[in-house]
Amino acid sequence: MNNLQSLLQTIDSFVWGPPLLILLVGTGVYFTFKLGLLQFRHLPTALKLVFTKDKSGHGDISSFAALCTALSATIGTGNIVGVATAIKLGGPGALFWMWLAALFGMATKYAECLLAVKYRKVDDKGQMLGGPMYYLRDGVGSKFLATMFAVFALGVACFGIGTFPQVNAILDASEISFGVSRELSAAILTLLVAFVTLGGIKSIAKVAGKVVPTMAVFYVLACLSVIIMNADKLADAVQLVVVSAFTSTAATGGFVGASIMLAIQSGIARGVFSNESGLGSAPMAAAAAKTDSCVRQGLISMTGTFIDTIIICTMTGLALILTGAWQSEFAGAAMTTHAFATGLNAEYFGPMLVSIGLIFFAFTTILGWNYYGERCVVFLMGTKAILPYKIIFVGLVASGAFLHLDMIWLIADIVNGLMAVPNLIGLVLLRGVVIEETKLYFAAKSNTSGVATAA
Repeated sequence: MNNLQSLLQTIDSFVWGPPLLILLVGTGVYFTFKLGLLQFRHLPTALKLVFTKDKSGHGDISSFAALCTALSATIGTGNIVGVATAIKLGGPGALFWMWLAALFGMATKYAECLLAVKYRKVDDKGQMLGGPMYYLRDGVGSKFLATMFAVFALGVACFGIGTFPQVNAILDASEISFGVSRELSAAILTLLVAFVTLGGIKSIAKVAGKVVPTMAVFYVLACLSVIIMNADKLADAVQLVVVSAFTSTAATGGFVGASIMLAIQSGIARGVFSNESGLGSAPMAAAAAKTDSCVRQGLISMTGTFIDTIIICTMTGLALILTGAWQSEFAGAAMTTHAFATGLNAEYFGPMLVSIGLIFFAFTTILGWNYYGERCVVFLMGTKAILPYKIIFVGLVASGAFLHLDMIWLIADIVNGLMAVPNLIGLVLLRGVVIEETKLYFAAKSNTSGVATAA
């Protein structure tokens, strides 16, 4: 058993090692410069489009609902636990590398969501089908890469980010903060997941559209309270993040010290784990959006990475640094809880805020990944397999309460990394399509504005 675990650890270190991280960031760097710094120049436009309805578009849900569905899957334990893990491993400098990965990741997210809309199809039930499986099959012309992606993504939905880590985060938070037994929490959670997911994408998007913005605002305000109460240390905290990104961080308190390489690796890996840019998950939600423009949806989707990492992860990171929690003996969710308790001078209220945030973020992540798994099942086996898949998924959520295997987390991390490989190959091979579509869209926009000005 120990041999198998060490083998999985070796595979995990290899999968999430420098080659994949270089490929992930490298793809983002390539698209950033090839698209003329699009994520910086057009971010205000993209944020405006999030709240503008595309009345002429065809699809299942609004662009805003598609973004919320994608965000529901990405804003989760990664924003609360992942940031703490990155800083515990790599020091405050890890936050800087998270920012860098996210800024380049926005271009990757734009490209993959543009392709999702460009190559989407309609299934026999009239619902939109799209995502890396379709642009790999119909754009790249590789059924093998498409199937590989669908199998790995289904693995992530059933055994990775989509179920066990989220279920355990919810049950732990409910037990520690509210004294609710794990069995009762598991029963309530299973019923809620079954109730929402059986309604399909419209039901998931409806819940995500209400819960995600509310919880994101609630959590950001809680973090801002910590930052405002420690405002006198803010300039020093930001300076520490930037300086630590390029120098080794010495051991202090419960922090064992970190090299620059460790700061880079933990920051980029946890950043990608949190915002999922390049992994190929968000395109499956983007494909359902009511729009006739693949570029428009790409712009809207890239704001997801901005909201997830540049806003929410930054808030968590600053709270950890300002309160000195990063130097404490705590790790993961306990470290973030300690930061809120210290930062707000509230022994009970602070931890409760973190627990409520964790419960809701983790719940919406389960919903988002349920949908992603369903799209993969349709690709692999057709619409007849949707109901059996949903029953199995709900069963996995219920069983998550009783599983405490380190091996499951390792398997989850491995499939998570593996699903990025075929997707990134597809993005590189279809780069010409992304560039061409972008040029056509902005050329048409400038022509329209030119005609309007002349008139």
